[in-house]
Amino acid sequence: MTSTLIWIAAALFAIGLYLSWTAGRLDRLHARIDAARAALDAQLLRRASVAQELATSGVLDPAASIVLYEAAHAARQAEEEHREVAESELSQALRAIFGEAQQVEVVREAPGGDEAATELAAAVRRVPMARRFHNDAVRAARALRRHRKVRWFRLAGHAPFPMAFEMDDEPPTALADRATS
Repeated sequence: MTSTLIWIAAALFAIGLYLSWTAGRLDRLHARIDAARAALDAQLLRRASVAQELATSGVLDPAASIVLYEAAHAARQAEEEHREVAESELSQALRAIFGEAQQVEVVREAPGGDEAATELAAAVRRVPMARRFHNDAVRAARALRRHRKVRWFRLAGHAPFPMAFEMDDEPPTALADRATS
């Protein structure tokens, strides 16, 4: 009888230890999502800020300046539920303006334009990487949260189900080429 109780207690202890480890892993994944989201937000803000600064610098033609400024301003001011669309529109505006290498060359030839073009190229290159890191963390947390043991024992607590950040983040060809050279 005593040995049976010891085995039951050991099994319960092992199950509790496993559930505790799983809850800790889930907590670390949620922390990783938060850190990746903060990094993504910083890169998106940096890209919008550089684009807005470039739009007001006077190195672009007036029509391109207006389009780029409005898209960057909308991306910076967008509320969370509309942010993916606003950031996608900024990506589209950047591709429309900097789709050809000669436009990047015009910017580079202007006073202070070389630094602005280099900074914008770096910003548009980092956004897809930050988004990929965030979405990979979300994918891992979702996979763990779908397990029965996590749902049955409510190991996720009250944490919201993680959502991926889906946007058009393809950089303009001319700027992507500039970032690698």
